[in-house]
Amino acid sequence: MNDALLANAVRSHQAGDLTEAARLYSAVLQTSPRNFHARYLLGFVHFQQGRFEDAVRGIGEAVKLNPQSPDAFYNLGCALQRLQRPEEAVAAFDRAIALKPDYAEALINRGVALLALKRHSESIASFDRALVLAPGDADALSNRATALFEIKRYEDAAAGYAALLAAAPAFPYALGNLVLARTYACDWRSFDADRARLADEIAAGKLAISAHGSTLILDDPAAQLTVARLWVAERCPPSSPVWRGEIYRYEKIRVAYLSADFHAHATAFLIAGVFEHHDRARFESSLMSFGVDDKSAMRTRLMRGCDRFIDASGKSDSEIAAMLRDMEIDIAVDLKGFTQDSRPGIFAARAAPIQVNYLAHPGTMGADYMDYILADDIVIPSADQRHYSEKVVYLPDSYQANDSKRTISVAMPARHDVGLPESGFVFACFNNSYKISPPIFDIWMRLLRTVDGSVLWLFEDNAAATANLKREAEARGVTTDRLVFAPRTHVEDHLARQSLADLFLDTLPCNAHTTASDALFAGLPVLTVLGRTFAGRVAASLLRAVDLAELIVPSLAEYETLALTLAREPARLTALKARLTKTRDAAPLFDTARFTSHLEAAFVHMWERYQGGLPPVAFSVPRGA
Repeated sequence: MNDALLANAVRSHQAGDLTEAARLYSAVLQTSPRNFHARYLLGFVHFQQGRFEDAVRGIGEAVKLNPQSPDAFYNLGCALQRLQRPEEAVAAFDRAIALKPDYAEALINRGVALLALKRHSESIASFDRALVLAPGDADALSNRATALFEIKRYEDAAAGYAALLAAAPAFPYALGNLVLARTYACDWRSFDADRARLADEIAAGKLAISAHGSTLILDDPAAQLTVARLWVAERCPPSSPVWRGEIYRYEKIRVAYLSADFHAHATAFLIAGVFEHHDRARFESSLMSFGVDDKSAMRTRLMRGCDRFIDASGKSDSEIAAMLRDMEIDIAVDLKGFTQDSRPGIFAARAAPIQVNYLAHPGTMGADYMDYILADDIVIPSADQRHYSEKVVYLPDSYQANDSKRTISVAMPARHDVGLPESGFVFACFNNSYKISPPIFDIWMRLLRTVDGSVLWLFEDNAAATANLKREAEARGVTTDRLVFAPRTHVEDHLARQSLADLFLDTLPCNAHTTASDALFAGLPVLTVLGRTFAGRVAASLLRAVDLAELIVPSLAEYETLALTLAREPARLTALKARLTKTRDAAPLFDTARFTSHLEAAFVHMWERYQGGLPPVAFSVPRGA
């Protein structure tokens, strides 16, 4: 009887009738609770239905009944991955591979789980083993290249993505990832062709590039919205909401900030002071951390600076969303967007009545479940609101939070300490390598050729970029000794060494962001071109907020002209530096209390609309609110 019932269940399962298959598998287990096949296949049905916790529970029971099934361990690992439990997933895949050494799919998924754990070398080795068994497998090629990208082996990553495109030309995001890898390596040999092909694929509605990648290299806000909507539909669509319209009524507005970067990270350096300045009588602030605990002083400061600090690094998206619902959070602020280690799935589950995109992702998230984006009238001109799925909230001064408590090292270096020549004008740009583009670099090289004895001081991001930038300089008639590379160092020391530079030259289409506020805080003027996108207008926002709007120019031609003028007129540049030094402490950009007051006014207006049952709407926060 049970054999016939099990056979019927399998037939229903194979026919795609998961509900009937589950009913029949359950019926078998009523009389034969130790039937491995019924237990395992019921768990697999749950996996297919998206009931991953039930799948882990069911398949976990099945492998206890029969610990010799590689497929059961494999699917257990897949379910654990979907629950964002990568360490357990690796153990399950290891069991599957031990039973079936040529199990390519298990090796690939094991590599993905190891990649989530940042165990990159092991991850790459797992993909290599899989590719021996399944040469040309697209998933293995894609994930292997991503692992190489994450450890900054950008040229190897580019080669991997190129191999992926050769094997599977339509593989999602392969082209964009190839372009990004080349961009990070400053490999511009196919720059124009790459971007033309990318634009064509985006226009055709293909999954050409990641949403965050689009903010780094595209100069079209409409295209960025298209990319973001495609990314959301494919990667993080809306899921069953945990908040279902209830209105929470408490004396204080409950705000939760979510990030993987609550440690010694650029985001924390910007926003730490905001948490400390919150009006505790009006707001209850929580920090929900799903990143690493680096035991740093910044981590300790963040934990002390809020009402509640929650380490949710071991929790899944659904678990974190449920926690926010249980806490009855009014406003959930996503400080990651689509940047590395982001968790948009938390917001896709509608964790809070009001959900806000802020700070890390310089553009729209293209998701209907994100209600607002915090901006200012420079980074998002009113005419560009149509390119944002969120309602735009305009903060006065600048959208960017900054910490007035930042410190600069008292140990000021000399030029020879950092590899600079003892004399000569120092142009500087400490942006990451991917922000440097050929048109900008052309200008920089012309400036070096024109200004005798000048040098260009750059951030040393990765070996491939350094080598390629030197090659590109030589191709433009500039010897490599005119390029000086600054290694990574402590933030306080980095701020101190910037006093040795004369002028910071910004990039396009993606500006300096935190890097620009670093320079301005250190007293180094920043010259920028007003770009077309949020990411290309940030430096202009910052300059306005320190009263240096004359360093915002509308075109590359005027950028080059003004840079040359400032290099040739030291008195003018000295006056700019003196003004920046004099006004810095009083400037809106570095007035954390002022910024926090404006941010709170924005939150209050959002909250009042929600309390009144009104939908989100774009609005401006008045200065002094």
